[in-house]
Amino acid sequence: MLKQTYQIPDLPPPGELETKSVLKYAALAHRCLAELKGRAATIPNQGILIDTLSLQEAKASSEIENIVTTQDELFQAALFPDNPSSPAAKEVALYRDALRSGLNDLHSKQGVISNNSIIAMFQILKRTDGGFRNAPGTALKNDQTGEIVYVPPQGGDEVVTHMTALERFINADDMRHLDPLVRMAIIHHQFESIHPFPDGNGRLGRIVNVLYLTQQGLLDIPILYLSRYITRNKGDYYKLLQSVRETGDWEPWLIYMLDAVAETSVQTIELIGGIRDLMARYKQDIRSKHRRIYSQDLLNNLFRHPYTRIDYLVNDLGVSRQTAAKYLDQLADAGLLVKHQSGRNVYFINAPLMELFRTGEGADISKQPQIDSVS
Repeated sequence: MLKQTYQIPDLPPPGELETKSVLKYAALAHRCLAELKGRAATIPNQGILIDTLSLQEAKASSEIENIVTTQDELFQAALFPDNPSSPAAKEVALYRDALRSGLNDLHSKQGVISNNSIIAMFQILKRTDGGFRNAPGTALKNDQTGEIVYVPPQGGDEVVTHMTALERFINADDMRHLDPLVRMAIIHHQFESIHPFPDGNGRLGRIVNVLYLTQQGLLDIPILYLSRYITRNKGDYYKLLQSVRETGDWEPWLIYMLDAVAETSVQTIELIGGIRDLMARYKQDIRSKHRRIYSQDLLNNLFRHPYTRIDYLVNDLGVSRQTAAKYLDQLADAGLLVKHQSGRNVYFINAPLMELFRTGEGADISKQPQIDSVS
């Protein structure tokens, strides 16, 4: 039987957590996150952000696990869920569905993130009826060398014990002395170290991150996709996870996660600003040149579904299929949408919005938050 290589600590873990450096990074992260929360509120229909940005988080989180898909494949899978364009796109769509399930549970259970909810997300993500690991033999290995890097708790009873303690820590009212962003970083490390499921632990742990930010009121909706930062700094992510286990020094890991919150907040603020400006331009164009078909519901549809189709307009606007088809064709003729046909399926793409996602995906944002600005 494999021997566990790290003693899962009680929570909060021993030692100094909120060092002077950690608190400086936490202050900056809170400031950036608060600005993001305010900026998100300027989009009248929050569903636009939930539906589009949750897919961006799903895409980035899956890439960390080497499940890579394109923006086009991603939105086509959302458009035609029964016929995804690639297996990777289907995996990403399952991540989005798991996140939605967790958010619905968070709202229905008065803000509690429960182990039952986490298990339900695992079942959606992996299309299984299983739960926590209950058999020994799990070890994390180096992809290149095959060397065992980390051995998590092996017994099913141990996994349940540690996850029960983590559930209490996530939802405890008596931990308010700890900065909530510091607490989020600890939660993520503890979850990944327990490694409670046979597969999908990284993606599930990152869903818990954004649900926790929502639970704590730091965001109204789960739109901060930390996974893009982790994708770009993947080597440090795994190195620092392991470093805490080997040295007990939490500071570098905490700073890494706080920097992820600050930098990703700035990037998401930029993206939301771009969405808002593009919506304003579309609104002006449609109202001035296509007044007879304009409605706020139509505008929302074009941004909630960057890939849209006749059925979506029928449902959102309450119009006939013939009317919906006429609206979409008119917008395509005006250059506001691009019409595509795949077999018998006809769909319409908001190309400028898709370009925003592609630009945000590939660009190194120059307006990085600066720790020097924190006193």
